[in-house]
Amino acid sequence: MCGIVGIVGKEPVNQSIYDALTVLQHRGQDAAGIVTWGKDGLKSRKSNGLVRDVFQQRHMLRLSGNVGIGHIRYPTAGSAQSSEAQPFYVNSPYGICLAHNGNLTNQDELTEHLTREDRRHLNTGSDSEVLLNVFAHELQKRTDGEPTAEQIFDTVDAVHDRCSGGYAVVAMIIGHGIVAFRDPNGIRPVLFGERDTRNGKEYMVASESVALDSLGFSNAQDLKPGEAVFIGNDGSLHRREYQGKTSYSPCIFEFVYFARPDSVIDSLSVYKARLRMGEQLAGQIVREWPDHDIDVVIPIPDTSRTAAVQVAYHLGVKYREGFIKNRYIGRTFIMPGQAERTQSVRRKLNAIDLEFRNKNVLLVDDSIVRGTTSRQIIKMAREVGARKVYFASAAPPVRHPNVYGIDMPAASELIANGRTVEQIEELIGADRLIYQDLHGLIRSVRHDNSDISQFDTSCFSGVYVTEDVTEGYLRDLEKARSDAAKARTNQKWQLPELTRSSQQTSSDEALSA
Repeated sequence: MCGIVGIVGKEPVNQSIYDALTVLQHRGQDAAGIVTWGKDGLKSRKSNGLVRDVFQQRHMLRLSGNVGIGHIRYPTAGSAQSSEAQPFYVNSPYGICLAHNGNLTNQDELTEHLTREDRRHLNTGSDSEVLLNVFAHELQKRTDGEPTAEQIFDTVDAVHDRCSGGYAVVAMIIGHGIVAFRDPNGIRPVLFGERDTRNGKEYMVASESVALDSLGFSNAQDLKPGEAVFIGNDGSLHRREYQGKTSYSPCIFEFVYFARPDSVIDSLSVYKARLRMGEQLAGQIVREWPDHDIDVVIPIPDTSRTAAVQVAYHLGVKYREGFIKNRYIGRTFIMPGQAERTQSVRRKLNAIDLEFRNKNVLLVDDSIVRGTTSRQIIKMAREVGARKVYFASAAPPVRHPNVYGIDMPAASELIANGRTVEQIEELIGADRLIYQDLHGLIRSVRHDNSDISQFDTSCFSGVYVTEDVTEGYLRDLEKARSDAAKARTNQKWQLPELTRSSQQTSSDEALSA
């Protein structure tokens, strides 16, 4: 999962893009990048690390220009050390920079076609670079001079025809403007908004509405499945819907875990969806366990707080904050490796013993993926004196890989894969385990938006909205992207890290020259 930002402004956009990326930092903590364009040409800075660490004052001063895009990344593929920070750049036609959130499920096929037929060279194993070269090749076929909005939209349509998977894209066509588009199934989110300044109207695209809100952009509108928006450097706005086959199928895990609660995605409030998840979960607990002996409900911070409040309210028991979070530790789910996840749990959370001692505690979390955090937290609760520790998940069991941009590609690493609830209960050490059912989750999220035909629930149901996800594809994906595969890749990159870092800096400087 990643975060993307693009701004066409009337004033320098470097600080606005930086601020937007910090707001979206929850979507990725591995790498960050910004590319801007103005009268001084193209300027770039990207590297591994958090936004605050990647961009120092000297970098920000160099990122001049009124047009730019930004990206924050966590490694769905590759490794944390592989220096695949975005945006990516290709010099023909015009010069194009691209940032991408999602995953292409036909990457291998596209890579072979690009190298053999389109005669394009790829420098990394990233599907974002593949997508950039597909876009660049299709744009070059359609333009001979100044690109028009219609030619750009025809190019996006061709990308949709060639690419499969879930993707939200922002690309800067240097000297001309910014284009943003979304996959025909609408799996990954992207929206745009506007703000008035003393010099005229500015436009912004981003992964979540909270980024627009924080910078004063209003009139936020989601891109429809397959839709594209082009914002010219002159401030003109153009939109076109995709005329091919579409299905409004946003990723439901955005609402469960990834998105900030103050975001609105596809006209649905993430906060309200999580409130309803708590209501549905409480109803399920009452149906399955009417004579429960729960003394207190405690959330696993932060994503589950909203649901946990509703669980406590509808069960008629106390709600308490039992864990204090160290906010300088990253989100464990998106850490690149099991060892890092396990080590970080106790550094990240500390239990308040008076909320646990001699009580029957219901811990509420948004989901259980690998089980690492759940197991460690239950153990912590027992160590500080809980009499019994029950566990509830606001999402159903995660039994299947996600192939559209969420880092759960290996079925063998999912604690619920091939196991019953009772077996999972024993593995994480809970006295009782309760899962939300899938119908309850869908009801919680959909609510007010009847335009959504379905959700991508593949990690729960095993049903994939694109037709190219076969058993063979999933086996190959597990081999390539499991934690073991990432560990091997990290080891491969470990020694040359200093050399690569200097090369990265050099390439940034060269691009900015």
